[in-house]
Amino acid sequence: MVTLYTSSKRITHRSKPWWTASLSASRKAYNSALRASEGDRFNSSLLASARAARSSYFKAIKKAKRDHWSSFLAMATPQTVWIAKKFARGRPPSRFPELPGASTLLELNKALLDQFFPGSPPAATTGILLPFRDCPQLVTSEIERAVACSSPSSALGPDTIPNSVWKRINKVAPSLILNLLSPLVSYGFHPPSRKEADGIVLDKPGKPSYDSPASFRIIVLLRTFSKILERIMNNRLSCVARVTGLINPHQCGSLAGLSVADACTTFSHEIRTLQMDKRKVCTLFLDIKGGFDNVNPRVRYGADGAPENAGPRPFSPPCPAQRPGAECLFRHSLPLSPLRPPPHPDPGRVPAKN
Repeated sequence: MVTLYTSSKRITHRSKPWWTASLSASRKAYNSALRASEGDRFNSSLLASARAARSSYFKAIKKAKRDHWSSFLAMATPQTVWIAKKFARGRPPSRFPELPGASTLLELNKALLDQFFPGSPPAATTGILLPFRDCPQLVTSEIERAVACSSPSSALGPDTIPNSVWKRINKVAPSLILNLLSPLVSYGFHPPSRKEADGIVLDKPGKPSYDSPASFRIIVLLRTFSKILERIMNNRLSCVARVTGLINPHQCGSLAGLSVADACTTFSHEIRTLQMDKRKVCTLFLDIKGGFDNVNPRVRYGADGAPENAGPRPFSPPCPAQRPGAECLFRHSLPLSPLRPPPHPDPGRVPAKN
């Protein structure tokens, strides 16, 4: 039945390129000696002959592979050198999450959520929300700027509404988005229903093993409507941070008009300038692990980075545009596919940043 309905593998010269005719003769001699020794197990000479044939056969295989690899490297071209590197590296480890103590999909989902969204202090009760008097009113120009920066091909979130729909709505009825977002900005409140997001877990390439949640990263797919609000508040926070001097002059990340290329150019320029003066240059890179995870979003920080002695305001929450560090207002709970459990009950979780 198997032979009838299963096609046989087609043997080509690429199946085992290191195979030679002498190896076929060695295999034939080894199989003959093995059958003879199995027919008479008490004959010591036949057993010794079978062991010698087996040793000679496997040594010939190793020698043929070594000779073929040497000839392949000797005739390597710029196109095949990367194939040689791939062969020398060996088979990569499995990239599917296999975490210790997580035998089921639910346990795996929880372990990844705990890594990407570490716990934070319990949220303070806000009581009755009142509008923040000093918060500037939302205007249509801010919405137009945020919607214009939205890519129509961006991945969809749980609402499955593309950005092109909001672009069209803003052209036809610009007051609709303004009326929806103005109360959220005035009260400094982001509804929990708008914080839900889908998450796609990807592996970090080049890791020696994938038995730890730290070997993976996550792509957060927010609702497109929440992205508009997030972009508006980000623009306000950037403006306030620049005016109040909260941004370090050497900061290049997450700033409009600056990128990693500018940081690399400045870095190389400083090195060459010091080397021209015949000085020794040493560079130290520091990575504070878990630093972002342990920031308390409800502590207000001053311009010098020191926390102020100001607790949460239960009846008048400050406007995000007026408070540094308010970007922590937007938190997400990720129902990972294919499970899609309900959102995590802890609203104080913030995404980890490596």
